[in-house]
Amino acid sequence: MPHLHMEYTANLPELNVDVALLRFNQALVASGHFGDEFDIKSRAIKLDTYRVGTGIGERGFVALYLSMLSGRSTEVKNQLSQSLLAILQDLGPWPVGVEVQLSVEVLDNDRETYNKVAIGR
Repeated sequence: MPHLHMEYTANLPELNVDVALLRFNQALVASGHFGDEFDIKSRAIKLDTYRVGTGIGERGFVALYLSMLSGRSTEVKNQLSQSLLAILQDLGPWPVGVEVQLSVEVLDNDRETYNKVAIGR
């Protein structure tokens, strides 16, 4: 824990997903809110089928979902959200003529019911 899920639309061809995931993981390690860097997992899913609103113009989005064990303050969650959003904004260039929305949502996982085992470590 934590787990970071990134969804992004296929009309963002310049988005370097590998670099993005590495930068997100580095920011989470640097935050000091997580133990071992080995515990941070991120993944990305490109969406070929999506719709943003009802307009006919070209639109896209990148949505991050950060799931972590419950118990952190709203202040800490907001700091993490803002730092991830700043990285997202810096990932351009964004396509000309495409309205792009960037978002980060922080989700709590129940500490009492989350279980994990690391094999081969």
